[in-house]
Amino acid sequence: MASETEHALTAPPEVQAVTKPQWYTGSLVSPSGAMTQKGILAIEPYVTYNQPVGYIDSNGNIGPLHPRTKNITNFTMIKYSITDNVSVQTLPTFSYRWGGHGNQTSSGVKFSDLPVDVMWRYLDANPDRFIPALSAFVGMAFPTGDYQRIDRTQDGVGSGTYTLRLALTEQSTYTLPGNHALRLRMWATLRKPLNKAQLHGMSSYGTEPGFRGNARAGLFGSAGFSLEYGINQKWVLAMDIARDWSNGSRVRGVLKDGSIIDNMGSPSGDWLAAPAVEFSWSPNFGVICGSSVYFAGHNTSLVVSPQCALNTVF
Repeated sequence: MASETEHALTAPPEVQAVTKPQWYTGSLVSPSGAMTQKGILAIEPYVTYNQPVGYIDSNGNIGPLHPRTKNITNFTMIKYSITDNVSVQTLPTFSYRWGGHGNQTSSGVKFSDLPVDVMWRYLDANPDRFIPALSAFVGMAFPTGDYQRIDRTQDGVGSGTYTLRLALTEQSTYTLPGNHALRLRMWATLRKPLNKAQLHGMSSYGTEPGFRGNARAGLFGSAGFSLEYGINQKWVLAMDIARDWSNGSRVRGVLKDGSIIDNMGSPSGDWLAAPAVEFSWSPNFGVICGSSVYFAGHNTSLVVSPQCALNTVF
């Protein structure tokens, strides 16, 4: 998930409640809504390292995880405001994996599925009446990532499906004693795969060489909130708390030896916290560094993900 900028150039009216407009980069996890001025381009490249540290079983018990697949990921949020209330964004993502069986690596840098979203801010903020800014998202993730006929398990970075993307976001900013800005974001997302992924051989769904069949990925989504506290105009402390969930995928087909399988994967979920520090040296440029830490859930890996991003607005 990407954070998005809201500096003085694109900030909603409630930010102007403080003496100096607060400069933000956006927190690590929370999505922002449509930008507030036509013709603005925001670009925010991220670099993330994912380190698995354990596994949470179906009863919530934490145990060791083997193998521990690590990866370095670069994703870049590119967002453009078509009107004062409607924006479009995309999130191209590249990754490199290693650490599987036999310390296997991916065959190279891999390009994942590509999401494209349109967002509409249908309610503008009115701080005098404690009304937040509300936005709705609709989009599609296109199956551009490798997912079948792969030679290495680490090469499976795609889903093979067109995935409908829906989201709702809320944002409001308050002035605390001492003239410190506090920004609150809340969000909920839903992702629905629209078609079956046709599978041949080794795939991102865990099938082996010689397999022929298909997979139906389950619904998945997230919800959470973030708080960003302005120490001064340039420095901000940020914290995200989020819940991710996913239904299991159903895999049907024929193995190399002719055996028929029909497997339903278990649902999973996790809780994460993502503390970070933001620094902006102008209304249009800033950096954020922090880490996402998965600390609870079921049928999921425990992962620590340090990450940094450069935030730019033109």
